[in-house]
Amino acid sequence: MSAFQPNLHIASMDKLLIQGGVPLSGEIRISGAKNAALPILCAGLLTENVLTLTNVPHLHDVTTMLKLLGQMGMQVSLDEKKGLSLGGGNIHNPVAPYEMVKTMRASILVLGPLLARCGEARVSLPGGCAIGSRPVDLHIKGLQAMGAEIDIEHGYIVAHAKRLKGTRIFMDLVSVTGTENLMMAAALADGVTVIENAAREPEVVDLAVCLNEMGARVEGAGGDIITIHGVEKLHGASHHVIPDRIETGTYLVAAAACGGRVKVKDTRHDTLDAVLEKLREAGAHIELGEDWVEIERNGPLKAVNIRTAPHPAFPTDMQAQFMALNCIAAGSATIIETIFENRFMHVQELIRLGAGIETQGNTAVVRGVPRLDGATVMATDLRASASLVIAGLVAQGETTVERIYHIDRGYECIEEKLSQLGARIKRVH
Repeated sequence: MSAFQPNLHIASMDKLLIQGGVPLSGEIRISGAKNAALPILCAGLLTENVLTLTNVPHLHDVTTMLKLLGQMGMQVSLDEKKGLSLGGGNIHNPVAPYEMVKTMRASILVLGPLLARCGEARVSLPGGCAIGSRPVDLHIKGLQAMGAEIDIEHGYIVAHAKRLKGTRIFMDLVSVTGTENLMMAAALADGVTVIENAAREPEVVDLAVCLNEMGARVEGAGGDIITIHGVEKLHGASHHVIPDRIETGTYLVAAAACGGRVKVKDTRHDTLDAVLEKLREAGAHIELGEDWVEIERNGPLKAVNIRTAPHPAFPTDMQAQFMALNCIAAGSATIIETIFENRFMHVQELIRLGAGIETQGNTAVVRGVPRLDGATVMATDLRASASLVIAGLVAQGETTVERIYHIDRGYECIEEKLSQLGARIKRVH
């Protein structure tokens, strides 16, 4: 497990120093998707056999999830060649304590699998990101509809069920983690569960693929109605986690902002249609291969309007990066954030670099400026920190990005990958 244990204490003090104004060129490899890996790690709770995973990214959130599963009794072993093996034969402590859950909202994903496999679960209400409330009531309502008894006691979700029963669940709001939690719970339920208004994200599809490899019967993932035929038990499997579409999009935006020619490999462009369309609109030339995307920008950047919405529309996790791009593009653009109510915290930091941005409610108007100037800025959440790195790459002079532990939650070796492309960026302790 050592490779999955970055030193959190040191990382919390780290900064990135960026000397901006350099075009990017070259090629990099994309890591596995954090938002696919986390629910799939939780799926290991559903079987007493071994689940082997490859292409799991080495990130703080993954480390936290492995620690959480380990204290429940999960056997975790790491082989550099074969990947990560999870053995769920001895799940003796179906509890997710506050200390571990508070740093990562995705911990709520243990609720469904624990309830389905162990018949009980005690999961702290989540903390995590500062980008707004992500209600867990969708998870709770869905599990109650499947027959679970659930109480909130002292900040914990306390759930019991002899065996969950298949049912029809309509999601009031499209929720990725809600869909994933209920899908995992339904895999071992008695009867058929139908989830309507389900999330359609590629990460939901990847979880369904993994569950089916374990012997589940999940149909319709990727559409807004998912049908799960419950089975008595699941078995072990081997699964390769999909590439990270948000990491892919972030490097493509960085290349478009800085100019130059960049090829990202080991990725899937079919998960990024809305992002690629906006990059073309901004003036980038894009070529696609089976598992690669190449981007080149020689001419001027054009401002692009953005409106975030659930997949397959434009992803909220790419909004901040495009705001950085718009800061130096010709013209003005409107960015409307419809998913999270608190997701413009990068605006004040971008203004410190000289950006022209005004916000009102969930709308930001960005007026492009001829140049940004380096300054010291502070990351406030994962994707905000990516936008500040992009802004630092294009700014004149030196930019210091503080609090980069946020970035380490979702980007594997970001300074090394950018350095491969010619960026002048280094991490200082």
